[in-house]
Amino acid sequence: MRRMEHWLTKRVYLTPDNIAIELSNGDTVTFAELYEKACEFASKIYSIHPKGHIAMLSNNSIDMVVTFWACTYLNVPVVFLNTRLTAREWQVQCEDADVKTVIYADQYKESVQSLTLSTYPFSDIHSFQTSECTLTSDMDSDLVCSMMFTSGTTGRAKPVIHTYHNHWSSAVASALNLGLMPSDKWLACLPLFHIGGLSILFKSVIYGMPVYLLERFDEEKIHNAIMEQNVTIISVVAITCSRLLERLADGYYPSSFRCMLLGGGPAPKPLLEKAKEKHVPIVQTYGMTETCSQIVTLNEADAFRKLGSAGKPLFTASLQIQADNTRAKPNQVGEIVVQGPMITPGYYRREQANKEAFQNGWFHTGDLGYLDEEGFLFVVDRRSDLIISGGENIYPAEVEEVLLSFKGVQEAGVTAIEDSKWGQVPVAYIVTANEKVTADQLLVHCRERLASFKVPKQIYFRDHLPRNATNKLQRHRLRS
Repeated sequence: MRRMEHWLTKRVYLTPDNIAIELSNGDTVTFAELYEKACEFASKIYSIHPKGHIAMLSNNSIDMVVTFWACTYLNVPVVFLNTRLTAREWQVQCEDADVKTVIYADQYKESVQSLTLSTYPFSDIHSFQTSECTLTSDMDSDLVCSMMFTSGTTGRAKPVIHTYHNHWSSAVASALNLGLMPSDKWLACLPLFHIGGLSILFKSVIYGMPVYLLERFDEEKIHNAIMEQNVTIISVVAITCSRLLERLADGYYPSSFRCMLLGGGPAPKPLLEKAKEKHVPIVQTYGMTETCSQIVTLNEADAFRKLGSAGKPLFTASLQIQADNTRAKPNQVGEIVVQGPMITPGYYRREQANKEAFQNGWFHTGDLGYLDEEGFLFVVDRRSDLIISGGENIYPAEVEEVLLSFKGVQEAGVTAIEDSKWGQVPVAYIVTANEKVTADQLLVHCRERLASFKVPKQIYFRDHLPRNATNKLQRHRLRS
């Protein structure tokens, strides 16, 4: 058991009047105000919550931040629900994660009616009387702090456990890699119910850094925040990065903006080259829910020299590539396996999944990649997305990168369909900026840049591609 003074309590002791949360309308909340709100809300939750876990259903908001910290003062794990799911899916996830109470944003009042659980909107809890209760003054690092479900890109989502030690280790390792400046302000537009968003809240309190909180991705608000509100860091995925670069047009970000942390899967080379032309400080990273956000990050000094790499493991993490149960040679593609204090202790009540994921002290990510001669990681694809055609491996991300390099293509998704001769063949789904792009043009473009077996056998044009709440492409849904 490792105990520390509660992080928010400690932060208030150190810098009570510093800004914790800043909103686009100009409203701010200091760390002292956040502490007072969290403690008051905790005393109101205490009267309604039986033993078990609390689930939270909300888009990014001050209420969501306050509720989360309130639960930490009660030592109650928070299970984060994805707002884009159906009520039936919320019910299943609550049952999987042993949830007894759901606290939700008022806009979801009708949606939660069918849940067979105790449900309370933020507004109702605000109106409750405070209760006499003892709030924790410290944190047991080994206790479960939060749970969130894997994004579900490969089937039924699993509840991932995060301890306080996981969150602490992730925040510290990130600071050791990216550095920490007194002027830092991190813009949070990723959903707080995903690890990329939630991790920013911990960084804020541990670093004493303000968070510029947006309800959702909005390129105009983000652009203005970077240009006018002194935002220095933002977390993005490829599609949102692309939209920000389009909004930037021929302009440049101020020198105070020092990091666009790019994760969520392999980054297309055309996107990285476009960012390089505009002098946008892209810092590629690799992580997942199970690693409590980033576990590999590319230092700015190597960003252009190692274009396309996710970097090297953070200081407290280790990484290997395994192929056929042995350590792979440089440039040999295999499964990415990792170790480190930020890695989840396991999936909640999923014994078989834990046995499969944790082997000989290593966590098996299910992702494919390789290390070059200098030890830089290049992420290739999800193992479950791999297309095997006539015995040849086809990585969808490679084909998507070629498609995205064609002028007018905004989004590209590649998946497999069954084929009687080859077993599987690739097909592509495209979103264009205009109607001038044709399938024949794209096929010619691919044939000039890819081996024949990698060229999509069919190209379909769509208005949009299926993505999860963090805008990661869901390839398993493409065919439907």
